[in-house]
Amino acid sequence: MNGKEFVAGLMEEMERLFARLGEIDTLESEADGQEVDVVTLLRLALKSELEASELAGFWMPTTPEVDAKMVLALQCGDEMRHYALISHRLAELGEDMTAFDPLADGHSPLYQYLRGLRTTVERIAGGPFANEAIAQIRNAQFVHFCRSVGDEGTARLYETIIQPQEAHHHQLGRTYLENHLNTPELQELAAEAVRNTLAIADELRNLAARTTGLLTIPVS
Repeated sequence: MNGKEFVAGLMEEMERLFARLGEIDTLESEADGQEVDVVTLLRLALKSELEASELAGFWMPTTPEVDAKMVLALQCGDEMRHYALISHRLAELGEDMTAFDPLADGHSPLYQYLRGLRTTVERIAGGPFANEAIAQIRNAQFVHFCRSVGDEGTARLYETIIQPQEAHHHQLGRTYLENHLNTPELQELAAEAVRNTLAIADELRNLAARTTGLLTIPVS
């Protein structure tokens, strides 16, 4: 199986899981037990954007392949621009962001897992490929939620800037994997990184709890 065929199989696997995600339950799990509103979710989004940027920057010095460095460099910059845009939107909504620290409670379990990945195919598979696919699902749900509560400004920010750039990161990761997953060993490394990323992600943990009563999704 060549790289393109293998990645197509991973895409099908992800899409089957994403198709089962519930919208409101996912947003409630994102809010970590807090009241679900736009401001709460935007504050949580800042942590996600910051972690994604930090990961890409952390990986760059120990990623030897130049084409992979380019993927990571673009993501690193874009995620920090998203951070600035979200902070500006929060200020427009009346929030004082001067003393806010999105990492006050530490990094997420997903960040800790991804940071520990050592090979380039694992990093690209878990980060730009899988995590940015998750981001697209989350953002589409968030846009719908914003419109449901009358916040067109935040919906437009995500729909016109953030969401297209996250989709671009995912596509770059997909292209990289299609070009480089040319052995069974590399394919297995990438598949494990994708499946672990999906299993750790809050959306899929919540899905597993609702459908199976388990807090984690079994990984084969």
